[in-house]
Amino acid sequence: MQINLKKDLLPHIIGIVIFYLITLFYFSPVVFDGKIIFQNDILQWEGGAKEILDHRAQTGQEALWSNSMFGGMPAYLLSFEIAGDITNYITKVLTLGLPHPINSLFFGMVAMYILLLSFKVRPEFAIIGGIAFSFNTFHIISLEAGHNAKIWAICLIPLILAGIHLAFQQKKLLGLALFTLGLLLQLKFNHIQITYYTVIIVFIYLIAVLFESARAKALPEFAKVATVLLIGALIAVGGNISRFISVYEYGQYSTRGPSNLNTTSDGAKGLDKDYAFNWSQGKAETLTLLVPYFYGGGSREALGKDSKTEQALRSNGVDNAQIRGFVEGAPTYWGDQPGTGGPIYGGAIMLFFFMLGLMYAPKNYRYAFLSMTIISLLLAWGKNLEWFNYTLFDYLPGYNKFRAVSMALCIALFAIPVLGILGLENVFSQPINSKTYKNLGIALGSTAGLALLFALGAGIFGFRAPVDANLPDWLIGAIQDDRKAMLRSSAFKSFVFIALSAVLIWAALKEKISTQLAGIAIAGILTVDLWWINKRYLNADSFEYNPSEQFFAATPADKKILQDEDYFRVLNLNNPFNDARTSYHFNSIGGYHGAKMRRYQELIENVINPEINQFIQKAQAGDFDFESLHSLNMLNTKYIMAGPSENAVFENPLANGYAWMPEFIRNVKSNNEEISLIPEIDTKIEATVNTDEFGTIAAGVGTVSLKHKSPNIMRYEVDASEGGLVVFSEIYYPAGWKAFINNDEAPIIRTNYLLRGLVVPNGKSEVELRFEPQSYFKTKSINVAAQYVWLLLFVAGIYTEVKRKK
Repeated sequence: MQINLKKDLLPHIIGIVIFYLITLFYFSPVVFDGKIIFQNDILQWEGGAKEILDHRAQTGQEALWSNSMFGGMPAYLLSFEIAGDITNYITKVLTLGLPHPINSLFFGMVAMYILLLSFKVRPEFAIIGGIAFSFNTFHIISLEAGHNAKIWAICLIPLILAGIHLAFQQKKLLGLALFTLGLLLQLKFNHIQITYYTVIIVFIYLIAVLFESARAKALPEFAKVATVLLIGALIAVGGNISRFISVYEYGQYSTRGPSNLNTTSDGAKGLDKDYAFNWSQGKAETLTLLVPYFYGGGSREALGKDSKTEQALRSNGVDNAQIRGFVEGAPTYWGDQPGTGGPIYGGAIMLFFFMLGLMYAPKNYRYAFLSMTIISLLLAWGKNLEWFNYTLFDYLPGYNKFRAVSMALCIALFAIPVLGILGLENVFSQPINSKTYKNLGIALGSTAGLALLFALGAGIFGFRAPVDANLPDWLIGAIQDDRKAMLRSSAFKSFVFIALSAVLIWAALKEKISTQLAGIAIAGILTVDLWWINKRYLNADSFEYNPSEQFFAATPADKKILQDEDYFRVLNLNNPFNDARTSYHFNSIGGYHGAKMRRYQELIENVINPEINQFIQKAQAGDFDFESLHSLNMLNTKYIMAGPSENAVFENPLANGYAWMPEFIRNVKSNNEEISLIPEIDTKIEATVNTDEFGTIAAGVGTVSLKHKSPNIMRYEVDASEGGLVVFSEIYYPAGWKAFINNDEAPIIRTNYLLRGLVVPNGKSEVELRFEPQSYFKTKSINVAAQYVWLLLFVAGIYTEVKRKK
């Protein structure tokens, strides 16, 4: 086969180099200086996963259970690896060695480039689409926050759709390989909410293809390709089957599963509506896609020098240090959400191209990507469009498992560049006449004209935020003036960037410059636009050499507790249930995760939080009432930290220990009855058992000693003068934990609402608790085998495509 280097390879090499250089220079402190992005969520993840990572490094085995967060929980959602998994090597090769997590943005640009090429878009225009999709502010702000898995999952969407599109363009094997790869990696990154949105994208696209196939009387071919893609989906799921089944299994017992209490309506499954829709975007806030600072910036954002706010603070005699602190973190956002890291913006130029797409893109694709965009906006509006979103929440399968519905805008940030670049391509592919310039003017007027209107009429908006209620009137007016200035400035910049791109398109249509030059120039303008916005949120100050070293450095309080080598848990009173720093050093009562175990969350809300609040109130008066800590004592909370200093550590002498034999058993009939008893009983002496589930259990007398502890195995020696119930201060989880008494398996009983219990015989017994979830052990080999099946598919797809070209 004759390969024309200039025509067949050079444009793609240039595109890859541009994407690589953008990533390289934007994140130069990571690449050249070895720094790390300071990501709060990743630091919290590191704290929660420390026990798992240490166990893996020391033993070479997987810790499937973690004792370090929320009293204990499955490790699947913290850190999960399988021997023989090749996906880490695949991502390293495909991202040319770029470090994690910035490699996701590079791959996103390449994936969108591949998708647009599959639609027969010329390379210079596909480069624009790749930058717009991957380099948007949503990704940058998410990266700064540490939402790495989310970004990776989004950046794989174009590859998934590219594979589907190629399969329907008679390139079945290559399309199958790309689709399977994209889905395989997306499932690996385990962000189910983004996968859910991906299904919506694919569903809408398939409807468009089905309609076209029906019109062309090619439904049998549609069915054939759909079957091929279904095989790819099965391979992708098979390549993640251990992770998928384990997480699905855990979901039934997590906060995403059904309630155990009847305080909610019918024990409904899923999240609470208020919680799920808390981050709902305002309808007008969608305009940030065109004018990034339409609703201000982030909830805390630095203002420019000599801002109205700074002037007002100075004129009112505020201290210089306070002025600097307030101005560097001013409440510029005035939208509907409780808080935001910054605006969602993918480049005003793409809105201009989107309008061209509505006029020039092929009809079937036009309607498909327009539908994706509209549905994305409707979903992101959340509680601001109750009739639509609450209906979906109640009836759409699986939708009530997700929160932060504004995340649905990732669909629009994907669809807008695709439709926009398809429109741009077809402007040049069709005959150029007076109508072409008329449509160009319509697109220009509806985007640049609207931006200019906002710049000139910025004063018509209110600029008032809920947070303003906490500020004096003289400061509110100044902040509102700064918000107005931000809107006016960014609206004018959007006007300029759109106008410049329109001039370049006009020049290319008039053949005054080449389309290649126009495309590269527009890509440069778009990059400057996004770079300028993104640098406000992820800049030189966001990088550190070793943020975890400082974040997890042992405080005097930590050092004091670390002297105790016994087995116990620690309660950090400083925001305990949104903090995994404590988990880095100790087994913690708290933690940081969006999917706690349902029973643990119910205990937090109904028992633990009231106990903590009551304890703090009494402690402030000098009365350390450890007897009132009924649930914390049964969770073996030996230490309570009120701060980083050594004297802020309080040892609890009444912690129940790791296991004990209670004197009395309280029989209950329901979860509500059981959880209501926990604050009333002395959990060291009494225990509760639901007789409807576990029958009548006898109390016993004896002692328990701990012989071995590890994430997956706990061994005890029980000396019972009278056989009966042993209560372990370990969280009950029926999907994997097994108990053995003298090597004979015995049933585990749930006691005290969420602890493990075991009935032991008279005399001495060796007791072993093992975590052996079959969802993991029975699927490991399938997991690896499916990945190698994909590898064969990929090689075959490349070979077939090369052979076809010959």
